[in-house]
Amino acid sequence: MSKQPDTMGNEQDLEELLSRPTDAVVDLFKRLEGDLILLGVAGKIGPGLARMARRACADAGVSKRIIGVSRFSHPQERERLEAQGIETLAGDLLDSKFVASLPKVRNVIFLAGMKFGSEANLALTWAMNVLTPALVAEHYRDARIVAFSTGCVYPLVAVGSGGSKESDRPLAVGEYAQSCLGRERMFEYGSTKYGTPVLLIRLNYSVELRYGVLVDIASKVKNAETIDLAMGHFNVIWQGDMNAATLLGLAYCGSPAKVLNLTGPETMAVRDVAHEFGLLLGMKPVLTGTEAPTALLSNASVAHGLFGKPQVTAAQVIRWTAGWIGQGQRLLNKRTHYEVRDGKY
Repeated sequence: MSKQPDTMGNEQDLEELLSRPTDAVVDLFKRLEGDLILLGVAGKIGPGLARMARRACADAGVSKRIIGVSRFSHPQERERLEAQGIETLAGDLLDSKFVASLPKVRNVIFLAGMKFGSEANLALTWAMNVLTPALVAEHYRDARIVAFSTGCVYPLVAVGSGGSKESDRPLAVGEYAQSCLGRERMFEYGSTKYGTPVLLIRLNYSVELRYGVLVDIASKVKNAETIDLAMGHFNVIWQGDMNAATLLGLAYCGSPAKVLNLTGPETMAVRDVAHEFGLLLGMKPVLTGTEAPTALLSNASVAHGLFGKPQVTAAQVIRWTAGWIGQGQRLLNKRTHYEVRDGKY
């Protein structure tokens, strides 16, 4: 990656950095066979991921269809993707006929799912997180699939443990996490039944400057909101690094399905991060409670061994985030609920 900026001026600068392919991604696209489809492309992650794939094709000098699928509730997102050379298809991934109509390409990235407000509509949560993967695993049985999961399928672990490893048995607490484990099982079933190469990415947490755990904490500091310290520790990874690792994951799919944790190397303390934002924003954080001895933490050493450690450090993202929020730049206003300890999102 070229030199990182000291500050982030605007959303155009931010989106350029989030979608900037690494040399490793460009090298992958030089040898990757087939086109790429991204299912659930209009969420928080999908647009930058699709743009990185398109830019990697250009840098690699190869021609591929990069296709984004979503309901596209906001038409402007579809227009923006198409303006950057990404084909789009609009439809409901819960509709089996629509899924069956999708082009049979060689590479699939599955991003669709439901988290925010999942407790308010548990039936839809289970449908999106389990039924849709079953339909996709069937339709794309001859492709390779990278599917997003979540670190929430792990139990809370001791803060000093280094985090859950891929070899640890899941213990999904709450229906959201249970449905995400169901998503994994559907892709595992398809991988076993059809020999489909699959990689399941257990992510927690991806951050950029418009949303994420760091934005949540910084916003509370700026607005003098109380920060509960009970969930006192967390992991994060810069979304640009996560995008690159996801694309590189296409080369590591397997049957039976492989599992890969994806996050940064640091175990971060909410208290310390809040105080750092306080210094940067000129505010005194309002803290309450005491850190529990356990937290939702993942060990991503396997991913770091495959792809290298993230190129953007958490300390850099904290500085960028403070500048972004201090300037009053646009936020997505979607809280991560990182502080939840009972699985009820």
